[in-house]
Amino acid sequence: MAQFDLPLDQLRSYSPAVQRPDDLVPFWTSTVAQARATGDGPVLTRVDTGLTEVVVDDVTFPGFGGHPIKAWLVRPARDTGEPLPAVVELLGYGGGRGLPHEHLRWAAAGFAHLVMDTRGQGGHWGTGGETPDPVGRSAGVMGVMTAGIDDPHDHYYRRFYTDGVRAVDAIRQVPGIDPARVAVTGTSQGGGGCIAVAALLAMAATSTGRADDVAAAMPDVPFLSNFRRAVEIVDSRPYGEITQYLSVRRDPAVEAAAWHTLSYLDGANLARHATAPALFSVALMDITCPPSTVFAAYNAWGAASGTDIPKRIDVYPYNDHEGGQGYRFPAQLAWLREQTR
Repeated sequence: MAQFDLPLDQLRSYSPAVQRPDDLVPFWTSTVAQARATGDGPVLTRVDTGLTEVVVDDVTFPGFGGHPIKAWLVRPARDTGEPLPAVVELLGYGGGRGLPHEHLRWAAAGFAHLVMDTRGQGGHWGTGGETPDPVGRSAGVMGVMTAGIDDPHDHYYRRFYTDGVRAVDAIRQVPGIDPARVAVTGTSQGGGGCIAVAALLAMAATSTGRADDVAAAMPDVPFLSNFRRAVEIVDSRPYGEITQYLSVRRDPAVEAAAWHTLSYLDGANLARHATAPALFSVALMDITCPPSTVFAAYNAWGAASGTDIPKRIDVYPYNDHEGGQGYRFPAQLAWLREQTR
């Protein structure tokens, strides 16, 4: 695959006119407030994994609608007597939280690591998930891109993004965690969720006056941004699910409703409201999450705040959707230690 999108110098200033709903902020602040009003705090059950240098808890916390969401919490076994910084991780499309021993890097570096299971996913790759999605869905193609696409209140990603916010809420309630040093990260779908969670928490902080914002956000090759652009320039899935749906549902009113719904979920819209420092990555040969869709979110990051929010994007010119892979963790670790000192 060759580089197929805009040249890098144009990507660095790319700022598309993305359809933006007038009620974006009240839509999300009310969604978060409703979720926080349902369910109790997280329930932790210690798991004997046979590992000696980390401790693992099986966590259940209330997500969107109070629905139970599973997660692994992996922490260093050695107690320093100081509260730990934490990383909340959201996962890629179709995957689940897997097994605890697959999530050791952040704990080995001295962080608590909460790996959120993804509702209704976990069967496409990896070692599975354990969180169903109890909400029904309207007619759509396989996958979740068109699940509830006729109304933003019903769309799957309203639930997924809210689950991510509640995961941050949950880790902040765990004894031994420093609530002021919680970061959020994710790759692909998890990267899109990372953008959304940081933005939604910043919106909530503005509306409630609570110190809700995350300490940092680290979206890798993020999905779920600049939907129209993605549909126009690639035919790969998951964006291709939208194409397939609209190729069948040819009614202009259906098309208009779909784009209206997706505008509430678009990372290019949500990123404007983020206020945390951010470390992005992008791959210039990525045919799953095209570079221009990533830069649309990156360039919009923090724009609504009117201030210069610290941000950085690492560019991998010769990579597809795998991005930096193993090279990402050292870069993220060094950067995050600066943010959480």
